[in-house]
Amino acid sequence: VQLQASGGGLVQARDSLRLSCATSGRTTSSYVMGWFRQAPGKERELVAATSWRAWRISDTYYRDSVKGRFTISRDNTKNTVYLEMANLKPEDTAVYYCALDMQGRVIATSPDRYEYWGQGTQVTVSS
Repeated sequence: VQLQASGGGLVQARDSLRLSCATSGRTTSSYVMGWFRQAPGKERELVAATSWRAWRISDTYYRDSVKGRFTISRDNTKNTVYLEMANLKPEDTAVYYCALDMQGRVIATSPDRYEYWGQGTQVTVSS
């Protein structure tokens, strides 16, 4: 399985941005896809995630600081997971990674649970 993240960039506060994570390879029918971010000097943190069971969405998680602003979605026809980010704030500045927990049945917030990672895409929000 390979993940390729894209869509980052330099934006101003209150702007919107959409990140994409193209997936290739075979996945199981139940798994967790997540978006993490890591700012300089900080730990990698889970921003949003969706769990799938039998190819259907089972649960969705959003970090408190992004609730109401970020939306995770998937286009099955394109094997792509998106992170729609609206009303961006300078504190959202980080490298964003998509990640896959192939064996996941519940959404784990620890990055250690995710076996596959995209290469990261930089999001910079200026004030």
